[in-house]
Amino acid sequence: MRPQDIVILLKIVSIADKPWQYRDLSSSLSISISEISESLNRSKLARLIIGKRIARNALMEFVQFGLRYVFPQRPGAIATGMPTAHSHPFYKTRISSDHPYVWPSFDGNIRGESIEPLHAGIVKGASMDENFYLLLASVDILRVGNAREVKIAIDVLKEHIL
Repeated sequence: MRPQDIVILLKIVSIADKPWQYRDLSSSLSISISEISESLNRSKLARLIIGKRIARNALMEFVQFGLRYVFPQRPGAIATGMPTAHSHPFYKTRISSDHPYVWPSFDGNIRGESIEPLHAGIVKGASMDENFYLLLASVDILRVGNAREVKIAIDVLKEHIL
């Protein structure tokens, strides 16, 4: 698995039951069609996708129990960017923190500790799809959050994935 595999699967989850094509995923995520194809093949091999349907229980299990080990993250230097993890607007009302986390971006509107996004194209993709943005921020909480924050994020992920 590669980080963009999770990004692509979460994008498919975010569009719910609407039909999608490789080129739709490619344009919304800034990932080439060939990379989308390779990623979906890896996900099929891992049994996270069957045909064009997400294996939702398997994806949730992987995200909940494996993601933090496969794609670990430590917050980096202070940067301007797009809020993520518990700094996402949805989580700001549920989790209080003095230090924000951001995906570094020139278009960002806050300063905080930088978190490397799972894929460079997610800032653009998240700005165009609120559900996708929430899923990505939730995944970042799993990567950098403490136990209480992780529990809140898992509940949100379960609500959207399952």
